Amino acid sequence: MTEIWHNPRCSKSRTTLSLLQEAGHEPQVRLYLSDPPSRGELRAISEKLGLPPSGFIRNSETLYKELGLAQQSEDALLDAMARNPILIERPIVVAGGKAAIGRPPEAVLRLF
Repeated sequence: MTEIWHNPRCSKSRTTLSLLQEAGHEPQVRLYLSDPPSRGELRAISEKLGLPPSGFIRNSETLYKELGLAQQSEDALLDAMARNPILIERPIVVAGGKAAIGRPPEAVLRLF
């Protein structure tokens, strides 16, 4: 199964979804802002991405700065993303036990 953590308001997310569909994949779409992942799911995504939480948090978000997350531990970043899914980099595609961030959108094609 292929899944995309999708934000339809994000052009990169929309482009990534279209790219997957054009390549013949029909991913399960998770609207992660309204269906936020748990801390455990974020830990699993971290492992699948091969990145620490700091590698897939949106540090350009105003909320990141407001919460003072720049000097926080990786565990604190997981907690912040679980409470505030807007902080999760988008889109994330999961397939075959691996994950990739769609920045650029073509980066997700390496999963197949």
